[in-house]
Amino acid sequence: MHLNLKNSIAFFDLEATGTNVSTDRIVEISIVKLNPDGGQQIYTRRVNPGVPIPLEASLIHGLYDKDLKNEPYFKDLAQEVFQFIGMSDLAGFNVLKYDIPLLVEEFLRSGIDFDLEKRNLLDAQKIFHLMEKRNLSSAYKFYCGKKLENAHSAEADTLATVDVFRAQMERYLGETAVDLQGNTLGVFENDMKKIHALVNERMVDLAGRFIFDAKGQEVFNFGKHKGKTIEQALKEEPGYYEWMMKGDFPLDTKRKLTQIKLRGFNAR
Repeated sequence: MHLNLKNSIAFFDLEATGTNVSTDRIVEISIVKLNPDGGQQIYTRRVNPGVPIPLEASLIHGLYDKDLKNEPYFKDLAQEVFQFIGMSDLAGFNVLKYDIPLLVEEFLRSGIDFDLEKRNLLDAQKIFHLMEKRNLSSAYKFYCGKKLENAHSAEADTLATVDVFRAQMERYLGETAVDLQGNTLGVFENDMKKIHALVNERMVDLAGRFIFDAKGQEVFNFGKHKGKTIEQALKEEPGYYEWMMKGDFPLDTKRKLTQIKLRGFNAR
């Protein structure tokens, strides 16, 4: 479909050292610029982040410290990137929550005031979620071809979920499940233990404060110790355990933390 453009649109994607906009850095940037005349320009550069790349991030995007040691820092590319984007609108997938804030942060660190005020911000993920609802009624229609009557009645919702689950098993039986990073999780089988492993692979506690890393180790998923194994973090800062136990965390999270702490203690 021909896009009706008044301004150029810069579709872009970033790979980075992590997901914390305040502390993480770009390691690769790619921009596809669509112009009103139908022309297209592409700009792709690797970037030396100036900080070590956590293994968890490298395993996702495939870029390691050794790959980027001779690449320029973002501050050295900032003017070039800024001029390439020009006054284009910005677009991408999930750019509103991640890519745009990180790009603006990197520009500001480089002394460039990247103004968003006069740009249109276009997020394909937001459109996807807006138009393809991900609620029970939509799932019931998609998988079962039926309209959910009496939605939000506990019994009607539960019966509909049973139908949806059966339809999912039939639809996906034998198919390979792949996560958003392209990692193969396994094959859908009519085996509830294996289905559990597929959908809860990274779950340590129910709130998601702890997850399994690529090595299967329990790591923090928030705060200053994010990405560190729980055992390592508690060894470095023993008081962090007490802080969490006194904090406003779910009881399940505190229980898991205690189990891991005791396991480490008993292993000594």
